[in-house]
Amino acid sequence: MLKALCGALALWGMAATASAQGFPTRPVTFVVPYAPGGTTDVLARIIGKAMSTDLGQTVIIENAGGAGGTTGTQRVVRAEPDGYTLSFGNMGSLAANVSLYPKLSFDPRRDLAPVGLVATVPMVLSVSKKSGIKDLAGFLAKLRSGDDAVNFGSSGPGSTGHLAAIAFLAVTKTKATMVNYRGAGPAINDLAAGVVDAVIDQTVTMIPMHTGGNVTAIAVSSKARLPQAPEVPTFAEGGVPEFDLSVWNAIAAPRGTPAAVLERLQASLAKALNDPEVKQRFTDLAAEAPAPEAQGARHLGELIAADVERLGQIVRAAGVTAE
Repeated sequence: MLKALCGALALWGMAATASAQGFPTRPVTFVVPYAPGGTTDVLARIIGKAMSTDLGQTVIIENAGGAGGTTGTQRVVRAEPDGYTLSFGNMGSLAANVSLYPKLSFDPRRDLAPVGLVATVPMVLSVSKKSGIKDLAGFLAKLRSGDDAVNFGSSGPGSTGHLAAIAFLAVTKTKATMVNYRGAGPAINDLAAGVVDAVIDQTVTMIPMHTGGNVTAIAVSSKARLPQAPEVPTFAEGGVPEFDLSVWNAIAAPRGTPAAVLERLQASLAKALNDPEVKQRFTDLAAEAPAPEAQGARHLGELIAADVERLGQIVRAAGVTAE
């Protein structure tokens, strides 16, 4: 009986190894836990295109927004651990949500297998043309004129845009009326229409909107001004050096995904990050790809663990939770 069981396990292991070595044999899905049009969605499409060429299979982008990124992330947690369903998330869905959602049914540190970091992106505070605000000083003055003086749009509880907004309000000791959307795309559309006064989001979405004249960017969280928008001052220049939040975006797989599959995905991601077209797109959008030593599963796993704690402190200090 024991010999039969050991033999069955050995055969199963050999089959799993063979399956992993032939990976992929069908399309791979990136589950983006936010609505189309946001930074994570844009980056997923750039990387997905490059990885599909290397993998020899189509990379499908599936937008599964809702509950600040928890809905889409949970879909990946529950998926078959075979490498065909991956989370293309960010530090909101993969770290901050542990503190923002006390009843979260999963823990990214335990229930996901890291693949690798994709890009780190500065945050940009932008205001609507209708708001009449011209710079960060004017924005702060309006915030301090009354609790309901500013409608602050965000991409939804648990998103990086929401996290950035509450962090900014905390460090400036100000209040605003928060207006939450189901993703950065809808929030920025309403910003351009003047429905909300301000939105903080990543350069990938904000720089094109600013240079296109749809919104006015008034501060960026990078250490120095960006060559893509040199007229936009840093938060430090505007008098708020404490706000230095940038957002990392990354790929993770369900726990239990075979090591050979994870290694194949890591290699494909590394190749995509070195693709000249990807590099140019990242440069245009002020997205910074990880240095070689920061690529791969180990670094991302350490980053997720560290930021669950770091971002948890921000969330707890702001006294914000989501359901």
